Amino acid sequence: MYWVNFLHFYQPPTQKKYWVDRVTNEAYRRILHELEKAPNAKVTLNISAVLVEFWDKFGHRDVIDGFRELLKRGQIELTESAKYHPLLPRLPRDEIIRQIKLSRQTNQKYFGELYQPKGFFPPEMAYDRKVAEAVAEMGYEWIIVEELSYQPKFNVVDYQKIYEVMGTTLQRGSGLPAGEVGQAEEGERLKIYFRQRDISYKILSGQLGTAKLFLQELGDRIHRDEYLLTAMDAETFGHHRPGMEKLLFGLYKTPQIKTALVSELPKLFPTREVTETRPATWALMQKDLETNVPFARWEDPGNEIHAMQWELTNLAIKTVRESADPGPAREMLDKALHSDQFWWACARPWWSLEMVERGAYELKETVLAVSDAPEYNKRQAQDLYYRIITTGFEWQRSGKVEELAQREDETMRMLTDRGLPELPKGELQKMIETIKQELEQVVKNREYERAVQLRDRIKELERYLKGK
Repeated sequence: MYWVNFLHFYQPPTQKKYWVDRVTNEAYRRILHELEKAPNAKVTLNISAVLVEFWDKFGHRDVIDGFRELLKRGQIELTESAKYHPLLPRLPRDEIIRQIKLSRQTNQKYFGELYQPKGFFPPEMAYDRKVAEAVAEMGYEWIIVEELSYQPKFNVVDYQKIYEVMGTTLQRGSGLPAGEVGQAEEGERLKIYFRQRDISYKILSGQLGTAKLFLQELGDRIHRDEYLLTAMDAETFGHHRPGMEKLLFGLYKTPQIKTALVSELPKLFPTREVTETRPATWALMQKDLETNVPFARWEDPGNEIHAMQWELTNLAIKTVRESADPGPAREMLDKALHSDQFWWACARPWWSLEMVERGAYELKETVLAVSDAPEYNKRQAQDLYYRIITTGFEWQRSGKVEELAQREDETMRMLTDRGLPELPKGELQKMIETIKQELEQVVKNREYERAVQLRDRIKELERYLKGK
């Protein structure tokens, strides 16, 4: 069996320096160093172009240089994406193409000729047919998506074969020179890879934090001629869950498991199947499937803030596109389309009125920056901005945010931590000891904020241990 792991590195275009520095030190730089120490570990990465610009701006060029060196070694591959992390299925086709081109231009600037992505990661794994067609048109060989884009149920993907999207044709269009992207022949179908959700969740939550647990989870599968495809946010490893980066790379030291890059799979698995696909994201839940709302975290029909956010988004897009000379508003719009403002307005369970306000402010300011914009558009943008933030305050005052978040948080905890109480005592103890070793080192280095995070993670695991 081949383990193919994918990690997504991203910070919002509105992110503050403090958080970029912190997440870089706690997660990104640690992942880089673990990869440097494990030359046989292969990982496919998406590093958002806006994050690379942050690294340059905020003094983290060593991280860029480190990943460039891993590219030279062939230990990692980088995928393409959309520069400012928008929800692609909700954008017009030409805006999708523009975001992809912006991403490519930025990453080529920093990684040079080494940046030759064959595959594509849609932000939030938000996928639909329109996205597939745009990616194929630009000549990328493959796209990585949630397994629910294959069928509306789990554990039905056959990981002994490679899937292709029915009706797609790779092209060399949209202004890209022939041969600039990928190595596939023009006219081939777009390959589509489905991440396996259950094992991805178990890894990122620490339920498979030792080699023994990982092998037990795989069972007889370890001896089959197939691949395991996992995909997760890179911030999980070291930032959201302190110490998890060491547990993750402990799995790479399991001698029974071979690792591969996504782009290596077609040579390893010759069987093909052409398939239809469905809209989905990697945050899609069972109840969203039942109600046929594939993008519920970003566009919930029952969420009035979402409705106003998208009305303002569409107004900004329309105003810029209809302008004879949008000037700086064009670049302002590119940045303002990021998906985070919708995510933090869902309250399922994530909520940040600050992020909601900043997103709405950027979109409003984009409309106001268009010199020839109709006065009606400007008044409408200002009105929508006001209604978004006042509705957000009302949600907080009335307790609606807490009600929605509590209901959804129970579901998320079941997904990410449900297996921890059942872990063998000895394996839980190994996980704790690994984190304690790091705690000793960070205390010596006087990294006290990091030490507090590690201490809290140890306490969390010890609570499970005491329940044995």
